Amino acid sequence: MKAVEISKRCRPWWARIGLGLAILLHAGGCLWAAGGQGSDPSPMPWGDSSRLGRPFAKDPSVIRFQDRYWMYYSLPPFARELAPPEAPRGWSIGVATSRDLAHWAKAGEILPEQECERNGICAPGARVLDGRVHLFYQTYGNGPRDAICHAVSPDGLKFSRDASNPVFRPSGAWNSGRAIDAEVIPWAGQLLLYFATRDPGMKTQMLGVAGAPLASDFSRAQWRLLVEGPILKPELPWERDCIEAPAVCERGGRLFLFYAGAYNNQPQQIGVAESEDGLRWRRLSNQPFLANGAAGAWNASESGHPGVFVDANGRTSLFYQGNRDQGRTWFLSRLPVRWENDRPAPAPEAAP
Repeated sequence: MKAVEISKRCRPWWARIGLGLAILLHAGGCLWAAGGQGSDPSPMPWGDSSRLGRPFAKDPSVIRFQDRYWMYYSLPPFARELAPPEAPRGWSIGVATSRDLAHWAKAGEILPEQECERNGICAPGARVLDGRVHLFYQTYGNGPRDAICHAVSPDGLKFSRDASNPVFRPSGAWNSGRAIDAEVIPWAGQLLLYFATRDPGMKTQMLGVAGAPLASDFSRAQWRLLVEGPILKPELPWERDCIEAPAVCERGGRLFLFYAGAYNNQPQQIGVAESEDGLRWRRLSNQPFLANGAAGAWNASESGHPGVFVDANGRTSLFYQGNRDQGRTWFLSRLPVRWENDRPAPAPEAAP
């Protein structure tokens, strides 16, 4: 079907900025269309060039909603020369859609709106509950005061904020009070909220878990910390000082948690752990589930910040971010995951 052409004057500012900024990058013998600014889908690895004039998208979270796939991701602040008069101050959240999980087109943006979001928002975690998209995301730019917010949408694009935002930050002497990288999953009558936080000295990143009644509105008063301490913290050499970006799915009555080990580009790589109760976790291996690529590959600097998605037919995909230039660009890609005896294993990268 031919896309309906929208006049340049009527295009939203995020689309107008991106026109003409599609960038072709060559690596490993392949050409990638990076940008995804218009109505024409671009293949993975995929980036959004609207903010910096070069591909830059991080922190993917993918859902199936209505008749398509939706990907929510982090967008950086505008480069000064590309910023429109109404440009948001800091980070924002981008929205892209796909019919096949492989080709993506930008559909919109979610901009900072509430006072607690004034310095920026990012790292979305999306989940469809009762026919609506629930988005949990973090404030950005506030150091140890960053926290988790919540918004709801009937269409995947227009979100109503929770009046009690931010809805969650951890308590206790074991952490700094910071909460980022939200991920939620229904489990045993609760909505479990996994998050990353840091130790009081703001050096070590680790994971925690909170819960709210599944029948609640998920506002601030509903959440309580379920474990007084980290559920997963750096222990392996490749994890260095950081475990972050939890991504959780259920399989065979157990939960599986994909996580990022090490801070960006050290390199960050992806590990996986399992749990019977969502509270106590054990690693499946002391090696990364998904390592960074070889020298020259598109993800040579890292394979990080996972987002796991299980389709209605059980097909599992691991979305993740990567780059080969120490973070000057950021792309999002997809790794098919197969299950062997109800344990995840990387499948060959191929079109779904």
